[in-house]
Amino acid sequence: MWFKKTIEDTLKELEVDPSKGLSSNEAKSRLEKYGENKLASKPKKTGIQIFMSQLKDPMIFILLVAALVSGIMGEISDAIIILLVIFINAIVGTVQESKAEKALEALKKLSTPKAIVKRDGISLEIPSENVVPGDIIILDAGRYIPADLRLISTANMKVEESALTGESVPVEKNCKLVLEGSDIALGDQKNMTFSSTLVTYGRGTGVAVSTGMNTEIGKIAKMLDQEGNEMTPLQKKLAELGKVLGIGALAICAIMFIISVIQKRDVFEMLLTAISLAVAAIPEGLPAIVAIVLAMGVQRMIKEHAIVRKLPAVETLGSVNVICSDKTGTLTQNKMTVTKFFTIDGLKPINELDINKSSEKLLIDALVLCNDATYSKDSSTGDPTEIALLVAGDNAGMLKEELDSTYERIDELPFESDRKLMTTVNKYNGQNYVFTKGAVDNLLKVSTKIYINGEIKDLTDDLRSQIMESSNSMSNSALRVLSAAYKVIPNEDITVDLLESDLIFIGLVGMIDPPRLEVKDSIAICKKSGIRTIMITGDHKNTAFAIARELGIAEDINECISGPEIERLPDGKLNAQIDNYKVFARVSPEHKVKIVKAFKSKGNTVSMTGDGVNDAPSLKAADIGVAMGITGTDVAKGAADIILTDDNFSTIVSAIEEGRNIYNNIKKSIIFLLSCNLGEIIALFVAILLAWETPLKPIHILWVNLITDTLPALSLGVDPGDKNVMDNPPRNPKESLFSGGTPIFLILNGILIGSLTLFAFKYGEAKYDTLQHAQTMAFVVLSVSQLFHSLNMRHPEKSIFQVGLFTNKYLIFSIAFGIFLQDVIITVPFLANVFDVFDLTMNDWLFVGGLSIIPLVLNEIAKIFIRMKKKSA
Repeated sequence: MWFKKTIEDTLKELEVDPSKGLSSNEAKSRLEKYGENKLASKPKKTGIQIFMSQLKDPMIFILLVAALVSGIMGEISDAIIILLVIFINAIVGTVQESKAEKALEALKKLSTPKAIVKRDGISLEIPSENVVPGDIIILDAGRYIPADLRLISTANMKVEESALTGESVPVEKNCKLVLEGSDIALGDQKNMTFSSTLVTYGRGTGVAVSTGMNTEIGKIAKMLDQEGNEMTPLQKKLAELGKVLGIGALAICAIMFIISVIQKRDVFEMLLTAISLAVAAIPEGLPAIVAIVLAMGVQRMIKEHAIVRKLPAVETLGSVNVICSDKTGTLTQNKMTVTKFFTIDGLKPINELDINKSSEKLLIDALVLCNDATYSKDSSTGDPTEIALLVAGDNAGMLKEELDSTYERIDELPFESDRKLMTTVNKYNGQNYVFTKGAVDNLLKVSTKIYINGEIKDLTDDLRSQIMESSNSMSNSALRVLSAAYKVIPNEDITVDLLESDLIFIGLVGMIDPPRLEVKDSIAICKKSGIRTIMITGDHKNTAFAIARELGIAEDINECISGPEIERLPDGKLNAQIDNYKVFARVSPEHKVKIVKAFKSKGNTVSMTGDGVNDAPSLKAADIGVAMGITGTDVAKGAADIILTDDNFSTIVSAIEEGRNIYNNIKKSIIFLLSCNLGEIIALFVAILLAWETPLKPIHILWVNLITDTLPALSLGVDPGDKNVMDNPPRNPKESLFSGGTPIFLILNGILIGSLTLFAFKYGEAKYDTLQHAQTMAFVVLSVSQLFHSLNMRHPEKSIFQVGLFTNKYLIFSIAFGIFLQDVIITVPFLANVFDVFDLTMNDWLFVGGLSIIPLVLNEIAKIFIRMKKKSA
């Protein structure tokens, strides 16, 4: 822990003379020993490896066997169709996975291209990859830091570390500090600087103590690399469903084999029947349908300002019940803003500042003139605190550029961390005015008078107490307090002692990184929907709690815990106590991952939002990682599942609502497909069990599964969402797809469709005495009854007329188009030959049409009783 070591001990341990730096030979030797100063990553999968991994699925194995047997038995068209289905599914999966993680590549880009080092006694600019432990690094404002450094000299140095630590204000650095303790947060290690952070003010020199993967940013890279890709709840359910269907298909085939042997059927016929059953048991279009429904949901979410990088993330959103949010830039605006000011008239909101009052005008003049930042509506440079003062001046009509040209600066004393003051001398109204700003306690020490309504009076103990009381009030609200004073001096030599003594106190301002205006309402909606919002930040505990209280996240300081306090908890204690906390302050990237995993250990579905490099590991560890698109670093975006293009927390709520509706629609599609497939299995199973002729050919079932079923299933996937979906609590991610009355609904409709298909087959067989004609009638009833059955899926209780027959125009089109296609394949001679079907008469069509509408009629009647039962309950 380098922050615990003195400068002398650090230089001695690293064997380097700070005046000369390393020799070229020593630097070369260390480069070989420690490796290049860059981030490593594990090798990526090739395109072929990704493609092959898509085939590791029980449903795919069974279909491959079915295709192989079909080919051997001469059913080439069946084999080609099955293989085509497998190929399309694998391609969809490959394209999806090929948009793989870019997080480590983005981390590598953060490495600076050049660094100024001392080698052989001279300063050189070298590629940052060649920096080694022991190198003396020279730093100045605007330069990125190439490695983790122990500072050996500093001059008014401030470093922007928000991307790494989450703290919104640049950190003052002091090389002379030697810190005690082992649990010092990164943001408090003020004698250290870290790779990829930015010097915003002053200058310094440091010795490289860690490079490459050993830096703090390297530790984050390791965490990203180690974090596995967990399956989403829906992926797990579909995988389980695939296994169940696969085992079911094999079991049915085995039973059919035994029955066929008992019935002494032909082996060739037995194999074709087994293929028919395997094909019937597996909804071949299901993976593609789920992927397409998710993709369509993604397109809708883009309009809601959310870009989805990983398709399954859309569905996972629906079960989110904990949102862990970074504070800086996510819940807050990530820009310091003056919110209050104090003169002797009292503490007021900044929007009540009146430049017609002399004390208030002088306060703003002092803070704008004693300021090295620049600000315009288009751009700004300098320290965020100073920029906030210029914005306050701009809002009051006091523009920096105009004041500088009117009141020329003739001398200055730069800010120093020892004094905590900055002073300028300006030609103000024809006189030399000294303006000083800084920490209130330091400024009061050098002030003897106070400016009150145009008059200068003695600064009494009572007035000092009043000033400190207002300062403490702002500090307790987590505001950062700055004070201003002035005096008039004659035209003579300007010295430090002369300038910063006997000052006239003017007033105070308080500033904070304020919450986003719309976030409070979004958090209230989350609370109503059973979703907890948790704040995780690198900022101090008081600052974090003040924001959390204002947003309605926390009400008591005891609901907050800091990173060092987490470190002191015994193993497993955080998991046990996690529900007691709503705010986590002063945390490191490792803590954020621990917190996310602790919430997940309680069975929660966790979303993590953030924008900094420090958020990347926890974004990846969460069930859903959400990055900010505007202020977010490339690393955060690369690790996230979803990117918000408007950086708006409320967009997450819209995304969750969309996710819930998408899950409901996917469930409709899956239950629809399974009830249809069950109908196919029942039709074949019963026919074979009763030693009937086979009512359907494998190609008939493939056609129904891939074409007839697929169009309505896709249309159900874009069913208009339930407007009241956010009134319900999040679903349990362990909840089965078949929860509630779904199994009864599925089984009864499967039996009904299968029975109607068999009835049509036996009716056709009896009337026409030809197998082809009877199979065609069964084929049409199976297909068209499933098309009408899709209307039943729109709502489990409401009638199709209550839902609105034409509110899903895609579904109506799918039904009409499906019937049209069914007619085409039995009337066009070429297609009729391929499918081995017979052209039905008008009477046949009326008969099969009447049978096909029965599922819709019976379900509508059943829903009447369901509504009556619910009403009377």
